[in-house]
Amino acid sequence: MIFQRALRRELAASAGATFTVLFTVLVTWTLISILGKAAGGKVASGDVVALIAFAMLNYLPTILTLTSFISVLAVVTRTYRDSEMVVWFASGLSLTRWIRPVLIFGLPLVILTASLSLFVTPWAKMKSSEFVQRFEKREDLKKVSPGQFKESSSANRVFFVEGVSGEATLVHNVFVNTVEDKLNTVVVAKEGVIEPDGKGGQFLVLKNGRRYQGNPGQADFQSMEFERYSMRVATQGPVADGELPTDALSTQELLATPNRSTRAELLYRIGAPITCFLLILLAIPLGFVNPRAGSATNLILALLIFITYLNLSKMSQASVAQGKSEFAMAWWPLHLLVALWVLAMFVWRLNPNHRYHPKVLWAALKRPRLAPQGAPHK
Repeated sequence: MIFQRALRRELAASAGATFTVLFTVLVTWTLISILGKAAGGKVASGDVVALIAFAMLNYLPTILTLTSFISVLAVVTRTYRDSEMVVWFASGLSLTRWIRPVLIFGLPLVILTASLSLFVTPWAKMKSSEFVQRFEKREDLKKVSPGQFKESSSANRVFFVEGVSGEATLVHNVFVNTVEDKLNTVVVAKEGVIEPDGKGGQFLVLKNGRRYQGNPGQADFQSMEFERYSMRVATQGPVADGELPTDALSTQELLATPNRSTRAELLYRIGAPITCFLLILLAIPLGFVNPRAGSATNLILALLIFITYLNLSKMSQASVAQGKSEFAMAWWPLHLLVALWVLAMFVWRLNPNHRYHPKVLWAALKRPRLAPQGAPHK
């Protein structure tokens, strides 16, 4: 059918434009956030690109849901604004005839959202957590960013390096301040290198520097020059199994370990495709707009509905995590309420000629009907 083909093309174009805008905004926001963490020494600078990719995979289900909702709403709103819907209704066609072509467009997005939510997003969160934890388990000196002071994991030593090379194994212009047993020690050197001790430990070997110990002006203050000076840097073992957060566990692991936290995460994952499906249907009757009025109101309303729906889903997830409600009684009431709202909106919009006011509808129901031609009047 020509109408369905044209509608699918318009929906695809609208979805592409909407997705590009949302994706660009989130990439920019994520880039700023992760670069800030890298500058603050919370993540490795070499992991920035990978962490951005994992973060975008985490956001994709939400982006796709909002994209599908806005794109369908925008197309329906345009048809009302350009008076095409008037011709549609005048031809004797119903608003329900839009459901089939819209679902042909939207169901692949729903399936993609389900796949991302159930499988891809947990994997991305797991890899992101592994990157962060691997950085936290690194040697203290390897965490240092050039030009920044960095506190050691034992909180009694502060490092500063002006430059690094050789994957952070060789550092230049090193400053180390150590406080131990109320004794302050400052070591400065032109360069240093990290060397293993053969027993799983790490030593920072400094070359051509000076060592100051004690408080200046006191009798016990010491100052010495050295050509080679070694100090142990804190090293932690590999990440232990089972330390991943709940949202980084696979769906199979969530099903295998039933508890409040895993059930709450499972509720969120299965709710993402249901939310996408219901919002696509809701966009059809919600797209009504007066041709003489602007269409910005519908977009603002759509954003408010999406945010409210998302927050209510989070509240249901939190209630399960806190033990206030059971999973079996928490995953469906919100979606059922939205489904009933979608049905009510379709019923509300099926008659294109009414004035969309309860009093007008009640007056129309009470209006006496004309008797058929030829029938006797009482």
